[in-house]
Amino acid sequence: MVVYAAQGDPRRSMALLWRTESPDAERPGPKPGLSVGLIVETAIAIADAEGMAGLSMRAVGDRLGRTAMALYTYVPSKSELVDLMYDTALAELPAAYDGDGWRADAARWAEDLWDFYLRHPWVLQVSQARPVLGPNEYVVLEALVKILRRTGLRPTALRRLVSALYSCVREPARTASEARLAEKVTGQSDDEWWYARSAHLKEVSPDFAERFPTLTWMESEHAFRMEDETVSYLEQEAREAFEFSLAVILDGIEVATKAE
Repeated sequence: MVVYAAQGDPRRSMALLWRTESPDAERPGPKPGLSVGLIVETAIAIADAEGMAGLSMRAVGDRLGRTAMALYTYVPSKSELVDLMYDTALAELPAAYDGDGWRADAARWAEDLWDFYLRHPWVLQVSQARPVLGPNEYVVLEALVKILRRTGLRPTALRRLVSALYSCVREPARTASEARLAEKVTGQSDDEWWYARSAHLKEVSPDFAERFPTLTWMESEHAFRMEDETVSYLEQEAREAFEFSLAVILDGIEVATKAE
């Protein structure tokens, strides 16, 4: 399920994100007991527990003991709500890294983003094709660019590295989060799924080793064996892919800095 952010009214969305509009201002009559912050916090809790599929204005209203219509005074629609959720959640990430060097700080930035994605897997459903353009989104980006600027590489190279590092974290994190949800959604454990299908591979492809000799060689060398049997194979593989690709990118940056 892909959710495209920034689909609401641009002026209202940007005003809410950057807090130039105050929908919580005093109104005549009794205090309403709602705020944009409370609505967004509640929506994040729902998405954390149920994913984007469980998120709706009605679901948020129900949890707050209000109707969906009562929320529209504060947040015009679900589109603006998703924008606010996304940017609000990003506030959990550090605004700056001032450690022992750019490489250590870049690794910490990536680790923090990995942990963030697994805490809030619904964030991975928000497409990067239409960025939210909220303040916290820029804070996270600014933190990374500040780290990479210390390498001395040119701005064009930094832009490319930013994209590479985000992808290095985001895609394996997506696989890991999906692996965690698989049994809950399908009702079938990893072991049940793999054993049921791998057993039939021998039937449908008795010449598997001849058709796929390189994969067979990797299997014979135990390349697909994982150490922790309590964690799903795909989650472990995703974590290894993240760590390996991050190290390769950081190694490449070091080589590039020496070539400058």
